[in-house]
Order: sequence, then C-alpha cells, then structure tokens
Amino acid sequence: MIRTMKYKYQRIIDIFLKKEGNMSSSAVHAEVLKKGENISLVTVKRTLSEMAAQDLLVISGLGRTTSYNLTTRGKIFADIDAKAYCAVEPDKRYGMNSFASNFLAELPEDLFTNEELIKLNSATLEYERRITDLPSTIQKKELERLIIELSWKSSKIEGNTYTLLDTEKLILEHKVAPGHDKKEAAMILNHKDAFTFIHNNKAVFKTLSLANLEKLHAILTKDLNIGLGLRKKPVGVIGSKYRPLDNIYQINEAIVALVRAVSRMKTPYAKALIALLGISYIQPFEDGNKRTSRLMTNALLLAHGCAPLSYRSVDENEYREAMLVFYELNSIVPMKKIFIDQYDFAVKNYAVK
Repeated sequence: MIRTMKYKYQRIIDIFLKKEGNMSSSAVHAEVLKKGENISLVTVKRTLSEMAAQDLLVISGLGRTTSYNLTTRGKIFADIDAKAYCAVEPDKRYGMNSFASNFLAELPEDLFTNEELIKLNSATLEYERRITDLPSTIQKKELERLIIELSWKSSKIEGNTYTLLDTEKLILEHKVAPGHDKKEAAMILNHKDAFTFIHNNKAVFKTLSLANLEKLHAILTKDLNIGLGLRKKPVGVIGSKYRPLDNIYQINEAIVALVRAVSRMKTPYAKALIALLGISYIQPFEDGNKRTSRLMTNALLLAHGCAPLSYRSVDENEYREAMLVFYELNSIVPMKKIFIDQYDFAVKNYAVK
C-alpha cells in the first residue's frame, strides 16, 4: 500500500505538472532554484531517482540525454490545493485540456494509504454494527432520510434550487414546491427512484458495466429531455479548459477501460472512488454524468456491504473544484479527501441496510 507522499516529492511533481513534458535533471534543478530553495543538483538527481524507483517518474534516454516525466501514479497522488488552482481563470491554468487516453489502464490499485484504509475499514465495521438487528420501522425511516438528503444534495450540486424541506415534502407528500421549474422536481424524484433501484438490486452492481451504467442514467434523466445512450456529439465543461472525448467510438473504449479499472481495484472504496471520478471524466452521456457517477458510487458501495453516501455535508464549490482538478491534472487527492469525509459522515449519520 502507498504511504503518505514525501513533501520533497510533491514539490518536484508540481514542477512537472506546470511544465507538462520531459525534463532533464538540470532543468528540474533550475526550477527548484527559481523557487528560492538552495538544493544541489546532486540532491535533485537523487530525488528524481528515488521517485522513479517508486513509479512516480519514468526515465527516458541515457547519460546526458536522460530525462524524466510523470507517471500516472505521479499525477494521481499530486497534492493539489483545489481552491487555489481553480481561483485562476480556466484558460490561464496549467492543466491538461484533453482526455488522457492511457490514464485508466495505468491506474494503480493502491489508491488509499494504509492510514486511510484503516479509517475506512473501521468506519465500515461501525456501520455493520449500526445496521445489525435494526427494527423494520427504523429501517424504513433511515432509508427515507438518506434518500431525501441524497436527492436534495446531489440535485443541489447540479444547480437545483429546492431546499431540503421542499425535497422532503416532494418525496414524502408529493407536494411540488411553488415557483420552481418542473424539471427540478423531476430531477429529485429521479434520484429517489435511482437509489431505490440500486438498493433493491445490489447484486447487479457488484461491478460497473455499460449496461448498469446506462440503466442508472436512464432512471436519473427520466422526463428531463436528455438523450439516452452514449453521446454522439462533443460536450464542454463549464469553467474548465478540459474537453471530453468527442466521438462515440472513443467514449465506448473509455468506458471499457473504466469497467476494467473498477474491476481491477481491490477494495470497494477504490472501486467507488474511480467510478465517481471516471464517469465524470469520460462524460459518456449528453447530460446527467455527475449525478450518474454519484449514484453508481453508492451502488458499488452498497453491493459490497458498505455505507452509501448522501453528500449532505459536502460543500458544492469544493466538490466542483475537486472534480476540475481531476479533469485537468488527474489528481485524485482533493476528491479522495471528500470521499473519505463523506464516508465517515455517512457511517455516523445513517443506518441503511
């Protein structure tokens, strides 16, 4: 399992992310000096060698032509300040603007540190204790509460203006909030139906597949005038220079790669996190991708006996910023922090079997 990244490695990774390409040890040393750090070339060379040995960098050439570049592992564990990164205008940011074709195939299986896994596994044990011998009346109330709070917050992340109280009335009393677009009510009710479906069909979601992905998307986009199936036209991402794949053949190949990546992950947490990020990154549908990714995350967690996430306490801006960092830099760190926090929150606040 990975250990917490050394600070000196993070500084080097930051240099490579900003320069986007192969660099010699002398070039890296020059950038280090520009940052005001009095480090020798010998020390930089030693650090680069250490990072290559840990698969954070790849080495090209020999002797004086030796150069280095980031591996997929080096990118995903880059500790990025998402708020600071996203404070810069999209076209002035240093991130990538296109889909990294080899990214999913090269994802390592150890996405969580030993400490993070201990925390997650301990939380899961607590969750199992909470749901053991739960009376049916309480089970029903707990399920209702999770569905209401998930439907509200996931919709709010998408710009829905229903309040939590409005959402509760809509789901439990079928009362539409006055002064709101009908599509907002449909979005919320679709979330309810989608979670009910995955809760009642856990065995279908032991792993990700194109079939269960499209089924989930169809439920979430019902009555919203959104086309079904993989998209055939390009889409953009608001506030980002990143442009997702623009043809159905590449999109299908990317989904196949994502399915394989999720299947390869050793823990349900890694499966869920990669589904959360990967579906949003590929943007396989013309709309509804992020909400589909959030529900697929829950489907995978439930299928493996883990607690589902409501995202109730997540800050919407932090969520969007973490996703933009993943799109443009391929770093999973900001979203992984959100995932761990929300999992801990879910275990302490819900008891859904």
